[in-house]
Amino acid sequence: MPEQPIAPEPLDPKYQGQQAYRRPGESQWLPLTQDAYQLLAQTDEYDDEAKDHVRGYRASVNDLLSQALQYANLGFFAGSGTSLGAAKGPSMWQLWKAAMCTDDTGKMLTPAATAVCRRVRYEELAEPNIEHFLSQCDAYLAFSQDAEVQAFIVEVKSKILTLCSQFLEDATSDISAYRHLLQKLARRRVRDPRLKVFTTNYDMCFETAASDLGIMVVDGFSYTRRRRFDGRHFNYDVVRRDADQHDFVEGIFHLHKLHGSVSWERQDNDIFEVTTPLAERACLIYPAKGKYQQAFIQPHLELLSRFLDFLRQPNTCLIVSGFGFNDDHLSEPIFSAIQSNPSLKLILTDHCCLQHVHNAGAHGSSVYWQKFAELAAKGFDIHFLGGSFASLVDLIPALRAVSPAEQLANAVRRIGAAR
Repeated sequence: MPEQPIAPEPLDPKYQGQQAYRRPGESQWLPLTQDAYQLLAQTDEYDDEAKDHVRGYRASVNDLLSQALQYANLGFFAGSGTSLGAAKGPSMWQLWKAAMCTDDTGKMLTPAATAVCRRVRYEELAEPNIEHFLSQCDAYLAFSQDAEVQAFIVEVKSKILTLCSQFLEDATSDISAYRHLLQKLARRRVRDPRLKVFTTNYDMCFETAASDLGIMVVDGFSYTRRRRFDGRHFNYDVVRRDADQHDFVEGIFHLHKLHGSVSWERQDNDIFEVTTPLAERACLIYPAKGKYQQAFIQPHLELLSRFLDFLRQPNTCLIVSGFGFNDDHLSEPIFSAIQSNPSLKLILTDHCCLQHVHNAGAHGSSVYWQKFAELAAKGFDIHFLGGSFASLVDLIPALRAVSPAEQLANAVRRIGAAR
């Protein structure tokens, strides 16, 4: 077999979205499509031999994901990138333009935004960032009681709340990838722990997809007319009671919204699910650098603690999709867990995975990509998979019962491939 193609350095935007796979202990990217092969091999040719290689690489990824689904503890971590594609969720840049600007270029600030930027001394207007702006406002208000700045922040947060909830009402919004993901991952053996879905997104994509499929979600809220958050509900389960036996209901999964939801509202010391929460009472960790401190208040503390506990469990696999590792309070626990938990398998997928790994710490990529790449080079069980959220879902095999003959055939095939 010819030498496998290696992605050149440095990577440029043309590698964005390319489907490729990198194994632990290797530096080569294995192309999973014709376009990826031609780009990585820097050739226009795609003969039968190349097709065979690509099919073999896709089979390897299919086996990887099939084995991941067999882990006793399976978790799926969804970052903002999962809702930016066909679902048409808002990006951070879109949030900046909607909250701060009068035009679509993101350069013309509203008079109120201009005044607040000047007052809090926000000067990154050449390359603005909504996270940095809100962080600057929070720092300013920590030392100054300014009603004008406070009112403007509430207005900005209200727009963020609206943008992160209304896109699902758009007829062109497509969350079929979410439905297909739940259809595949929720078909786990009922004797195994329930699938754990962790997400930093505020939107209702997972809840809507589950509702479309008729799948029950355990999200920490009570099953009462007025739903109230209580972490104890994660310890409960649903069984089907027949005359002679009690069986767990299939398909149920746990949903942990680590940064809150567009349907949560804080009322005194409790958090309730409501249709349209007020911006000043919405239970969200808004996009600001102060997210680390906000993560240590309820209900975020309860959800974060369960995420940390999941990472410590034996025989655990975590699939990460669309997460840029820019949140230290989540990135650091994952990085620590892969070093301290010898049975943890980590599959990192992203639309810009190739750029993140090769340009780690530069061009907007988190340094954690470099840290994970270094551990993977040492043989840690870390796999990198480039491509969109939808392409990842397509690669995940449909989980079904495997006959003893198929189990033996798969074992022989894996042994042969390892030689």
